[in-house]
Amino acid sequence: MFKLLKLVFVLLFFASCSSVYVPTVPNTPMLSAQGEFSGGAHINLKGDANFNGAYAVSNHIGLLLGGALMKDERRTRDIRRKQLEGGIGYFDTFGPDHTRILEVYAGIGTGSTHRTYRVYDKDVLISTELQEVNYSKTFLQVNYSSRKNRNFHLFGNNYPINYGTALRISHVSMGTFLINGSGQPKEDNIFLEPVFFTRMRLSRAVQLQYTTSYNLGLKNRKYMTAGNSIFSVGAVINVGGLKSKN
Repeated sequence: MFKLLKLVFVLLFFASCSSVYVPTVPNTPMLSAQGEFSGGAHINLKGDANFNGAYAVSNHIGLLLGGALMKDERRTRDIRRKQLEGGIGYFDTFGPDHTRILEVYAGIGTGSTHRTYRVYDKDVLISTELQEVNYSKTFLQVNYSSRKNRNFHLFGNNYPINYGTALRISHVSMGTFLINGSGQPKEDNIFLEPVFFTRMRLSRAVQLQYTTSYNLGLKNRKYMTAGNSIFSVGAVINVGGLKSKN
């Protein structure tokens, strides 16, 4: 009877696993003029390391490139994830002193997730499940941000603060899905990701960024589910572009 309950627990445990897809930290470069480069590195609470960059090839056209890596090994589970995405879009500045920025980007991406779940009974391994997923992604993203600074007073110094928001719509579709080497029904989903970020300027080029967002899925799925929040901290550099008067 105990063994039967143990197996039921194992099945419930595997069924309740989090999504095989975890969104990257959205690329919010705040481009303002031709020749500007933006690059960033971020880490979130799930241990994902995110990297992104952007370059303004003209006064209104920008290119994006980003990715994420994660490797988390524990006694009962191992998770390895990697993603890569790129895009192209339009940006423009407006408002007083051109301090407000609107950006619209579209792009594609690819990724993979390998997860191993293990269940032990008195230090004896009784069950292992290996999930292997490869997927593709398309996305549309709209960013609104402001370079109008508000000073943050800390330890006798003033640090300019600016902020922004973004909405990313992503369609993610499995290419392959294996459990213990056996093919499984493929899943897809459409995700809505509202994003809010705040930057504290340390110098003309370098800023600290805090990002928070949520992940909403429009389809009911077992593995390609939603509900993954992003709370990340990182550093961003912007070289070139319009200079703030503050």
